[in-house]
Amino acid sequence: MDRIVDVAQQIIIQYKKLTGENIDEMKLHKLLYFCQRETYAILGRPLFNEKMQGWKYGPVSPIVRSYFTPEGMNCKTRQVSNEAAYIINNIVHQYAPIAAWRLSQISHEEKSWLKSREGLAKDEPGDRELLEQLIMEDAQKVRPYDSLYDMYYDEFDDIESVAE
Repeated sequence: MDRIVDVAQQIIIQYKKLTGENIDEMKLHKLLYFCQRETYAILGRPLFNEKMQGWKYGPVSPIVRSYFTPEGMNCKTRQVSNEAAYIINNIVHQYAPIAAWRLSQISHEEKSWLKSREGLAKDEPGDRELLEQLIMEDAQKVRPYDSLYDMYYDEFDDIESVAE
């Protein structure tokens, strides 16, 4: 299993490679959440064990927040697994063009974030963890995308049925 700081570093690298720009912190946290959710959708397990919290602008990792710089994580990082690299690449390609504020709005539709915010005012800070079971439920509505083939996973089924 990968560490969240390693996943964050790989997102930073992939984002810079794709856009030529440094990623902003809000976007990084949203992409981390989407990577975690996508891993549940594809593999049925988490990408990283560290927990994210439901802050007012969406999911946030306090660990990543403590090490984040626009140029990369200010801590020793390791290479991510091939599975993680594949998922990160797909998420960055899919979500990099979307503004951080829009990604925040998208994350506000997630059951895991909504549950973490119960009883809190809209602008109130929060520190409740996103529950793994609810991230798995959020993953059920995901349509995984493969950036290499520029198609969704369920479209591969269509190709296989035509080939038979």
